[in-house]
Amino acid sequence: MAVQIVVRLFWLIVSLFLASVLVFVVVNVLPGDVAAVILGTSATPDALETLRHQLGLDQPGWVRYLQWIGSMLHGDFGTSVLSHADVGQLIVQKLSVSAPLALASAAIALLVAVPLGVLAGTHYKRTTGAVISAVSLLGIAVPAFWAGLLLATIFAIQLHLFPAGGFTDWSTDPIAAIKSLVLPALALGLVQAAVLTRYIRSSVIDVQREDFIRTARAKGLTHAQALRRHGFRYAAIPVVTILGIQLTGLLVGAIVIENVFVLPGLGRLLFQSVGNRDLLVVQDLVMLLTAVVLVVNFLVDLTYRLLDPRIRASA
Repeated sequence: MAVQIVVRLFWLIVSLFLASVLVFVVVNVLPGDVAAVILGTSATPDALETLRHQLGLDQPGWVRYLQWIGSMLHGDFGTSVLSHADVGQLIVQKLSVSAPLALASAAIALLVAVPLGVLAGTHYKRTTGAVISAVSLLGIAVPAFWAGLLLATIFAIQLHLFPAGGFTDWSTDPIAAIKSLVLPALALGLVQAAVLTRYIRSSVIDVQREDFIRTARAKGLTHAQALRRHGFRYAAIPVVTILGIQLTGLLVGAIVIENVFVLPGLGRLLFQSVGNRDLLVVQDLVMLLTAVVLVVNFLVDLTYRLLDPRIRASA
């Protein structure tokens, strides 16, 4: 097991390196000129050239890549060329909004999807299972931003229960901060719950047809006991894959939701930095999100091995 973890760690490091190269290349081929954005349209060619030199934009690409990745490895995320703020501190500040939003959305998705998916899977031949399946299909068809607008219309504009946008800092009013995240978290979590419900339902239906479930029933266990003792662990294996993918979806969806609800999180920061051609901030944010995705996939792979001894044996 230890050797397998070391091998997976090696490939994780290789993947992070290749991802950093790809992120740097893609970001730096975006159209536009940072110097022109800073100085404006009335800037002279000499002024533009001087600013490009000060920002290091006139250096070869491989030199700028090594400087960027070397600084990140030492914990230095650089300074924004537009706001002159420390990018590392800026990311930490925005994480105080994005991290609770993503965690709350994931918790909502799990709390809704697990019981509904199990119920739909164990009652798939009954009306209850058919209704849950139909509702989950409807939820899959709803984009997160549309769900956010619908929730804001009902609970913020009509019922005045939650704010329709904006964010109150945690240090100022924690209760108001939580209220600011309720609707965005519901919009993200409910849409992801619909997808997860379908996969849990299918996994539970499949596991009920396995030979070991029939053997457990033949030994005297009830259907529910056989599922609890033997079935759910086996059914969890494909679900773990979807959870890993959904965590990535939450990161991507948060970019849209944060703009819908005007939340000062990582998604809104990324959106604004792309528009302003603040390349260093864009590079750091995209690399951070990419690293999170790769680490989640690494943890999913390790979870496979814990859930299914056959994978460890074959490896």
